[in-house]
This record gives sequence, structure tokens and C-alpha cells, in this order.
Amino acid sequence: MKPKDNKEAKGAPIFDKKLSRREMLRLTGASGLGLLLGGGGVSGILAARGATGQAAPAPQASSADVIPFYGSHQAGILTPAQNFLCFAAFDLTTTKLADVQKLFQSWTEAAAALTSGSLIGSANDNPNLPPSDTGEADGLTPSKCTLTFGVGPAMFDGRFGLAAQRPSTLADLPPFAGDSLEPQWCGGDLCVQACADDMQVAFHAIRNLARIARGTAVLRWTQEGFQRTGHADPKGGTPRNLLGFKDGTGNPDATNDTEMREVVWCGSEPPPWMKGGTYMAVRRVRLRIEVWDRSTLSDQEATFGRHRQTGAPIGATDEFAKLNLDAADAEGKPVIPPDSHSALAHGDGTVKMLRRSYSFSSGMDLTTGQLDAGLLFISFQKDLVKQFVSIQKRLSKNDRLNEYMVHTGSAVFACFPGVREGGYIGETLLG
Repeated sequence: MKPKDNKEAKGAPIFDKKLSRREMLRLTGASGLGLLLGGGGVSGILAARGATGQAAPAPQASSADVIPFYGSHQAGILTPAQNFLCFAAFDLTTTKLADVQKLFQSWTEAAAALTSGSLIGSANDNPNLPPSDTGEADGLTPSKCTLTFGVGPAMFDGRFGLAAQRPSTLADLPPFAGDSLEPQWCGGDLCVQACADDMQVAFHAIRNLARIARGTAVLRWTQEGFQRTGHADPKGGTPRNLLGFKDGTGNPDATNDTEMREVVWCGSEPPPWMKGGTYMAVRRVRLRIEVWDRSTLSDQEATFGRHRQTGAPIGATDEFAKLNLDAADAEGKPVIPPDSHSALAHGDGTVKMLRRSYSFSSGMDLTTGQLDAGLLFISFQKDLVKQFVSIQKRLSKNDRLNEYMVHTGSAVFACFPGVREGGYIGETLLG
């Protein structure tokens, strides 16, 4: 998501007054991932003025703004979904395990600073050195920033001597009916999921982790995402996707420890390094918004199997009412279509996964003239095959929603267990 144009930037008068830090960042487009390529926009503006303005005092972060990085599980999994996402997949450019260990040690130190709202490193005031932190989040609160790390199947291909440690279910997803995958949105040796209640904070995290990785890993693909903000929805209702329907109503209860051990967290099953971790499935789903917008409300509700306004199953009034797939109307037809998205995703109710998805808008497809927008589907589960793959097979074959979407990206990652202070993320695997 890009910030709105600053109208004053179109004329010279803006340089007649002092610039705030936020104004400078807006002028240089600091919320776009293009800054990962580098640039000196801010310093150029300051040079044009010949002086720097007085920095605004940093806001005081409350405990509610900070989600601890250290713990038995990684944050950003059971954490209530923040407003914004920056997701990044990386490819390793080294074949030395020691380099990978060093990278994760450096990422751990940086992540602890980023999630607490501190600047990375100590070289941020020396005029003769490049700052160790890029600075665009200086003065901002941590905004509930979480960083979640994982490794993809390719990590175990023999380059690092880890083949014997590959989890049996960690493999590229099988082809599904209707897939139209594009290589630029698929795979990755490593992943980082950065979430925060401020887009600039999330972007800052990915930018700095990519900077730290130079020489060891390079970005493979990135995707920004969003949902409604807490300010826009103070009641914290279920977010709506870009088709206008509530998304995630049927999620298991993330506050129920017993259910999370059954659905999300790996336990005593092999490999032992994954105990306390989980598996992530990521699918970039482009929505055919223009086609959807021409369909009737009744067709839309039949496609989802839910009422658009309330999110309740068809025939019910409560969003969280149990799906009654046996209910029939006076003519004996099912009230909830068996090929609706809700019916197929639910199945018999015994197979669940934890969804944590975000909408995205990546501008316009210059080939079709249509919006390149949709859903970055993210789910967490303890068994990719039994949970994600089994559900997706049902959906890909019969889901009414397939008419309005196409899967263009796909990746899976093993997300490490949490890390204690003094350790580093991934040490259960990397030693």
C-alpha cells in the first residue's frame, strides 16, 4: 500500500517551511518495497534545504504495542492478525551451513529490536558510517510488530547436509485443479512474515532483514497485505475479503491451548527440531473482481454459503452458528449449497487449520486492464498433507468460488519453534 501523494510536493513552497520526518518519508515514497533497492531521497531533500529539522519526540510505546519476540512459540501465528502484512521469501546464495547459522543469529538480534521498537545495532549516530538501521521507523511505536520465520523444502536438498532432517510432509504442494501458478510467486528457501498495525513498521522490518541478509540470501518474492484497521472497526469483527464477505469465521479458537495442540503445534512426532513449531501454507489468490461485481447478491451468497451482511450460514442469523449442511428447504433442496465454499471447506468438521490471511492490491494488470488484487492466503497446521492438502483438493475440484479466483502463487514453510533469550531462531535445526 502506497501513501497518498503529498499535494505540497508538487510545488516549491514546501521547502519554505520545516519538514517533519513523516513528510520527508511520504515525499520519498518510503512505504514501497522499492526502497529495498536503495536510494538517497531523504538526504537529497535535506541537502536541497541545507539543514535538518528538529526531530519530533518519539511516541511512548505502551505494553499493548509490544508483542514479545522470545517465547516457546513464534509470535505471528496465534497472535490476533494485525492490520498490515509484509511477506517475504528468500533464496540462499551460500552453500555453507555456518553462513546460514550466522544469518539467523543476526536476524534474531535484529528481530528482538524491531519488535520492541528499538533501532537495530549501535552505529546510528556516527556521521562517518552508514547507519545500522535504515531509520524510517525511528520514532514510531512497535505497533504490535511480529516476525515469523520459516524454511522451505529446498532447504533440505543437500546443500547444507540437512536432508535427513526434512519433515516427511514438507514438500512443494501437489498440483490442484485450476492452478495457474507463476514462478515469481512461488517457493523460497526461507520466509519472513512481518505483521504490524502500521505498514511502515512492517515494511521497515522486511527492508532491514533483507539488508542484513545481503551476501547470504536474496529476496525471491514479496507481497504486502492489509485488512480493516482497528480504528475502522473498533469492535474487532471478522475481517471481510475483497469480495465483501467475512473471512475466517470458521477458524478454530486460538485461545484454546488444547485445540491449538491438536490443530497447529507440532508435538512429539518427528522430526524433534519441529516440536513447538508449525507448518505454513501460502497461496497467492487473484480474485476476478470485475466478474464478481456483475453477479447477483443471491449468487454471491450461494457461492460462499453465507449471508454477506452478517456472515451467518444461509438460513441462520448468527455469524458463528454451526453449519447445518443437512438442512433442506420446502422442495428438499439443501439450504446451503453442497458446492459452496463454506460447505466444502468445512467438510465433516473434523479437519481444521488456522487461517491468517490478508487482502492485497498490487495495482493493475497491464495485459488485461483489470485489478491485480486478491487474497494472500496463509494457514498454519501441524500436518500439511492431512490438513491443508486434503481441504484444498476438495475446494479445487468443486468450489463455486473457483469461477471468481485463480491461484497464482504457492509456497510452504516449516516455521521454527520459539526461541529463548540468548539463543537464536532456528537453532533446533541448525545447531
